[in-house]
Amino acid sequence: MRRALILLSFGLIALAIFLALHSDARRSTTSQPVSATSAAKHDFDKEIKPILQTRCQPCHFEGGKVYDRMPFDKPATISRLGTKLFTRIKDEKERQLIREFLAEN
Repeated sequence: MRRALILLSFGLIALAIFLALHSDARRSTTSQPVSATSAAKHDFDKEIKPILQTRCQPCHFEGGKVYDRMPFDKPATISRLGTKLFTRIKDEKERQLIREFLAEN
């Protein structure tokens, strides 16, 4: 009887370990794949600048009132300002694209 309880205990422990390992392996294989857009670096001139031109022109582009202090046609300005840009940018897709650009720089 005692031997049967010991074998049963070892069996339950082995089962618990197997389930824990199987659960971790399954979790790592079912995680979301990296999308092609987030894996590749974003091109400032093709992806970010057009958003800023739509939302922040004329003031932050050449000839604008605040261009000398905050030129939005320069990636360094955007990196420095970060999410403070979202004052004028409300579209969540545009915000996400800018967040990804900021994370890369």
